[in-house]
Amino acid sequence: MRRRILQSILAVVIMTALLLGVPLIYTAWLWVEDVTRSDLRVRLDRMAAEVIAQEGTNGLVEGALNTDSLKVLTPNDGRLVVVYPTVVDGAARVDVGEATVKNALVESLAMGTSGSLRLEVQSENLRTQQKQAVMAVGVLVLLSITAGTVVAVVTARRLADPLQDVADRAARLAEGDFRPDPRRHDIPELDRVSDVLDAATVEISVRLQRERALVADVSHQLRSRLTAVRLRLDELSVHEDPDVVNEAEEAMAQVDRLTDGIDDLIRSSRTSGSSASLVSVVGELEQVTRDWQAQFDGEGRRLRLRGDRAVMAATTGSRLREAVSVLVDNSFEHGEGTCTVSVRLIDGTGRSSSRRDSMVCVEVTDEGSGVENDLAPHIFDRGFSGAGSTGVGLALARALIEADGGRLELQRRKPALFAVFLPVANTAPTADVVPHREPR
Repeated sequence: MRRRILQSILAVVIMTALLLGVPLIYTAWLWVEDVTRSDLRVRLDRMAAEVIAQEGTNGLVEGALNTDSLKVLTPNDGRLVVVYPTVVDGAARVDVGEATVKNALVESLAMGTSGSLRLEVQSENLRTQQKQAVMAVGVLVLLSITAGTVVAVVTARRLADPLQDVADRAARLAEGDFRPDPRRHDIPELDRVSDVLDAATVEISVRLQRERALVADVSHQLRSRLTAVRLRLDELSVHEDPDVVNEAEEAMAQVDRLTDGIDDLIRSSRTSGSSASLVSVVGELEQVTRDWQAQFDGEGRRLRLRGDRAVMAATTGSRLREAVSVLVDNSFEHGEGTCTVSVRLIDGTGRSSSRRDSMVCVEVTDEGSGVENDLAPHIFDRGFSGAGSTGVGLALARALIEADGGRLELQRRKPALFAVFLPVANTAPTADVVPHREPR
């Protein structure tokens, strides 16, 4: 910011100095020459008066022309040529001063029809004075640019430092630092932004405290109820009927996973960082397919998981399971036919890609009618639902995936195909193999 402001002001200062300095230099050059020629014309006028004073009543000079006064008026390095009428010669000539003048600057004056004055002086003095004038103007231009640079530096610092302070404060606010900052910068607009940030800090802090208190209360109530349910199931686990014991153990496992999921969601809400680690994607999703297998079997539908257990991704296992579970649930509720969960590696080692572009792709699709065109742009919006549900599931799934640096997209509308893209682990294989695996 400071550099851009400084460059902008300097560009304006330099352009203004050039636009004014160049014409001023040219004007100074011509002005020195005009002053020199004016001095020569004044000398010629005085010389002409001296010559005319020596003419008689008939307009002719009788005898030799007295040049004493002319010598005084002639510059030391100059040459004067006088042509005047006499009784003997109508165009007598007399030279005063130097015999020859190199690189002469010439001024002349006509006196009637038969008289004239020609004054020649060296132009070196004129050129020297012109160069001095140009240097003086150049020094003024440089001084103006220097002054403009100082003003630019001060102005850039005056504007950039407060903006940087406001940006740093906004960054601290994003990191969860809600302490007010009393500093102001005597710039009305920036001070207004600081006042708004103060108000927003208080409001956000109050809302977060309320939400955290609510989350804590809800999680406590859920844990209490789940604990009570688990105790009841634990009593059933000692039942004489093996089938009842098996169902009780499965239910207790579900309760444990639900408790872990609640704990993970609470941790996610309290921390902004990622807790991703290297996990086998297929290994994590096997539990999801096992949990949903009974529901799909009850509806006469199939649930398949395809992929290679060696494909590793940098993600949080609980978040991945919860997000894919939402997609499977969505397929169960709104889809038809076989639901297929596929895991594959998108290799990014091609000519135009780098290894860091490789991704693990988890695709969830079924054989249903898919998503309507008017609903597709909004299905990830929180609270939006085209089938009367809460509209939270897909938004939550996307948030969980994005928390670990991945993304969730609707790749195809009919039939619906949801794709989860996860950062690939460095140890992931390069082959894109997806052998069948159908848990039953």
